[in-house]
Amino acid sequence: MDQEKNTFSEGVVPGGLRTAPEIKLLICYLLKALRRPLTRSQINEIMQEYPVANYFEVNQALSELVKNGSVLSELSGETETLTLPGKLLFDVETIERSLPRSVREKAMSAALQVLTRERIRRESRTEITKLAQGFHVQFTISDMDTELLSLKVYVTDEAQIETVKRNFYANAAAIYSDIISALTVE
Repeated sequence: MDQEKNTFSEGVVPGGLRTAPEIKLLICYLLKALRRPLTRSQINEIMQEYPVANYFEVNQALSELVKNGSVLSELSGETETLTLPGKLLFDVETIERSLPRSVREKAMSAALQVLTRERIRRESRTEITKLAQGFHVQFTISDMDTELLSLKVYVTDEAQIETVKRNFYANAAAIYSDIISALTVE
């Protein structure tokens, strides 16, 4: 624990947030700037994408924000959704003055990446076909009712299936873009 700033800073990159008030401000900033509810796991993933703040400190900050009413929590099944109340306890200008621009920009970039990956997972499907030797893994990316891409790859074992799936979903937008670029070059 960083005695001077009273937070855990393990795993936080230089320039990251090391005080509880800064972490709380960034959480509120993300909820306000994205203009949509986020789950606790989405906020954690966003904060760890850059690693802008320690995982345990983020969860502590979230709990305190919910407890004091700065952030509203709604439970739907097992998913906790977090939103800002109609009237913020502090304004966005205060947040923007209090947090370094680089941290805000990196957090927003991470948020967009996390939300994009989740949307692609929701709108895509994976089918695995066992072959005499190995497997076919077929990925289908859709947008609304339109199938944008269907890609089938051969893998040798189940461990490769998980690696291919993880890497595909992490890079689906780039893969789609690269395929379209390669096919449409004159």
